[in-house]
Amino acid sequence: MTSVSIRDGFIREQIEQWELQNLSPYAAKSAFSRGRLRPEPPCPIRTCFQRDRDRVLHSKAFRRLKHKTQVFLDPEQDHYRTRLTHTLEVAQIARTISRALRLNEDLTEAIALAHDLGHPPFGHAGEQALDEVLQEYLPGKRFRHWEQSLRVVDVLERDGRGLNLTHETREGILYHSKGRSNLDTDLPPDVCTLEAQVVRIADRIAYVNHDIDDAIRARVITAEDLPRECVEVLGETSSQRIASMVMDVVQNSLDSAHVRMSETVQHATDTLKEFLFERVYQEEAIGLKELHKAKGILKALFRLYMEQPELLPRSGCGSSDNLGTEALAQAVCDYLAGMTDRFAMNIYSQHFVPRMWHITS
Repeated sequence: MTSVSIRDGFIREQIEQWELQNLSPYAAKSAFSRGRLRPEPPCPIRTCFQRDRDRVLHSKAFRRLKHKTQVFLDPEQDHYRTRLTHTLEVAQIARTISRALRLNEDLTEAIALAHDLGHPPFGHAGEQALDEVLQEYLPGKRFRHWEQSLRVVDVLERDGRGLNLTHETREGILYHSKGRSNLDTDLPPDVCTLEAQVVRIADRIAYVNHDIDDAIRARVITAEDLPRECVEVLGETSSQRIASMVMDVVQNSLDSAHVRMSETVQHATDTLKEFLFERVYQEEAIGLKELHKAKGILKALFRLYMEQPELLPRSGCGSSDNLGTEALAQAVCDYLAGMTDRFAMNIYSQHFVPRMWHITS
């Protein structure tokens, strides 16, 4: 039989009170959340940010991340990162920083786990492909994975009902991306929480280090190729570099309204990021020719569905008969961005690769 205290939300209220007493004055407090898009009764046990994290973790979009490319397309070995392992590494780094700064770990983890839910298959090549082909039909319209991630949690999950996350988690998803820009995490607190700032910087720390690790494993680069000034500042190994970056963030962000690195460590981090763009992400050795093929798959499927919308599964956009160009293009983006690498290749094969046939007697 359920106890009265659980029914009345006593456990959740205890956690909320603990946050008020122990977290940093700059931390987001679940008791003061700005709420959800659609009001709903609170959980008697979990805070609103705990519920956000759990909803993301149990979503279909989260499970699909395990079969989406991070950098290396369909590697033969098992140890290369996927979009899922990238997400888990971001969450681990972000939680470490948040705990040290006495920020809200539940909110931090919810944002980190959800930040790439809208990323399409085939990594950034897939994002570029959808962005380019979308503009063939809607000039000036852009595909951005962070906006798609927000659309996933707001609209697409739960058969169109969305996850109904809190405003704080949703803002963190929307503001996590930096593209190729150098780190600039001094976002005003009225734009996003410190927890969101932590995820922004943890995302950079994670991918800079694990992409170097994967590139060395793939023999695209060697450890000796890394800029020497970065090694001297951050360390020789991946674990040393991550530790240097994380400790620097904590040291420079304690009791502060912003999350930031020191100028020296930020410069070294940004230099490594530029090194990756110049030597790894543009390198033929990572399978750039194959990524061009992957872009071709998404573009061909996009054009196919725009010309024959009846081929779209009904769950992707409902009835496609009367959709205008913009609504149809959005439905196609939703469907393609949600695909895993292998599902996209299978669907492409069904539509564009001839099949053998047999005469039956």
